[in-house]
Amino acid sequence: MDYKVDHIGIAVTSLKTSIPLYERLLGEPSYKTEQVPSEAVDTAFFLQNGAKIELVASLDPNGVIAKFIAKKGEGLHHIAFEVPDILAEMERLKKEGFILLNETPKLGADNKWVCFVHPKDANGVLIELCQTKK
Repeated sequence: MDYKVDHIGIAVTSLKTSIPLYERLLGEPSYKTEQVPSEAVDTAFFLQNGAKIELVASLDPNGVIAKFIAKKGEGLHHIAFEVPDILAEMERLKKEGFILLNETPKLGADNKWVCFVHPKDANGVLIELCQTKK
C-alpha cells in the first residue's frame, strides 16, 4: 500500500494558548482552524515544508482528547496517512487482523473521511487513515 503522511496530530489543552506557541515555534501562522463535531474537537493546522501539523483540543471534558490528555498529557496523539480508497484500505486492514475504532469512515477535519486503527495494533501509535472527500 502506498501511504503518504497527511499530518501529525498533537493533543493540546487549549488552542488559545497552543496556537501562539506553535506560531512562535514554527515561525508561521496557523492557516486554518476548524471544529469537528463528529470528534467533539477544535483543530488548528500549520504547514511546514509540505508537512501538516494538526493541534487538537477537546470540546467535551469527557471527550477522547480530554481523556487522552488526562492519561498521558499533551503531546503526540496520532499520525495520519492519506489513502486513495479508505473503504478498501479499511477492509484490507480488517482482513490483516487490525482493530478499527470505527466501522465506517467519519467526516473529519480538513474535508477528509477518516478511520482510526487501534493503537494496541500499531505499537501504541494511533493511526488515522484519511481520504479527501470528493
